[in-house]
Amino acid sequence: MAGGVRARRNAQWPWSRRKNMFDPPTPLDIILVSPLRALINLIYHILLLFRGAPFKPHRNKPTIRVVCISDTHTNTLPVPNGDLLIHAGDLTNAGTVEQIQAQLDWLASLPHREKIVIAGNHDSYFDPKSRKAEDKGKKLNFRSIHYLENKAITLKFKGGRKLNFYGSPDIPQCGGSDFAHLPPWENRIPQNTDVLITHCPPRYHLDLDLGCAGLLDEIWQVKPKLHVFGHIHSGHGREAVFWDEGQLAYERLQSRKKGGVVLDLLPSYAWLDAIKVVWYGIKGILWQRLMVGPAGANGALLVNAAVVYQSTTDVGNPVEIVEL
Repeated sequence: MAGGVRARRNAQWPWSRRKNMFDPPTPLDIILVSPLRALINLIYHILLLFRGAPFKPHRNKPTIRVVCISDTHTNTLPVPNGDLLIHAGDLTNAGTVEQIQAQLDWLASLPHREKIVIAGNHDSYFDPKSRKAEDKGKKLNFRSIHYLENKAITLKFKGGRKLNFYGSPDIPQCGGSDFAHLPPWENRIPQNTDVLITHCPPRYHLDLDLGCAGLLDEIWQVKPKLHVFGHIHSGHGREAVFWDEGQLAYERLQSRKKGGVVLDLLPSYAWLDAIKVVWYGIKGILWQRLMVGPAGANGALLVNAAVVYQSTTDVGNPVEIVEL
């Protein structure tokens, strides 16, 4: 790990305040903004652990090993082998043809049978409005890599298994008109999508509250089994979601105006949502463990696959691997 990454980790004390909105909030940040949400976030994620996996791989067919990375920012790194490699955008820093092609050549050299790539907000060549003058007219060689830009694809795997993929680079607008897109998600993602790949996270999930609310609404309609994204480096990791009233209450609580230390103590609808998160979480555990069993889980796995650490461009996060 780079010395700069270690220095950033050592500099962030629990009682300090974060200096960058793309860095994770410290405990002090969380408590000062909303102690109620701090408590419910902790309880919600403990309940998720007890609920277990949101889905189980096929019993009678070979599993598909999906290797997920994002936000490599011109870095190359050791990548475990698998049936499929997904890169969820921000291959580069400057977005030039030279940088993008170098990343594509590296990805093409990896042994995965299938590879899917989408663009990120730093990969400006893919947006004609943001393409640098010296890159106009130049072409990229994708080799056997599938590049998805608001596009769906079906891939076949061993054992006759098929998965439907949809990929999009859109993120909430940030950093100026040449830096991102406004996300027109409504009714755009096919209903039969098994694996959704976006550069942006959905709001309130592995996103530091910087994700896209419109994308969250859309995944509630589509309910993909796996959603891979990046963009918010500090949100790296994975989170199960279950399409039920408990998750709705959790997201509704996150969307409410934050009251701070004093106002959070007063009765409000936020407290009602907090109670629902706990009630439906416990109910979900009992139903899944005692009634239908783990194989009956009806949920999805969200994966923030950013490999660079916090607001740096130094590799510091592990590669995520999912068995489908």
